[in-house]
Amino acid sequence: MVSEPLLTFPADYPIKVIGRPGDGFRARVHAIVLRHVPAVDSERVSERLSGNGNFLSISYTILAESREQVESLTAELRACAGVMMLL
Repeated sequence: MVSEPLLTFPADYPIKVIGRPGDGFRARVHAIVLRHVPAVDSERVSERLSGNGNFLSISYTILAESREQVESLTAELRACAGVMMLL
């Protein structure tokens, strides 16, 4: 039995990055995303500060071109200083 791929590319792919606000967190995350998705649409990026201001979540919906692109993007984001969670 051959399994079908979960995604066919290109595909819209949501990514949420959570970390502590400040110390350039937003700039580091955005620089990483731009390296992997140079044409990221600013209309498809949103931010939300937690109720007590301790955490910042940055959500991107990217147009993913390949599984390799998504894997390399998420690997670099996981290794980024300040990233606490990646969804």
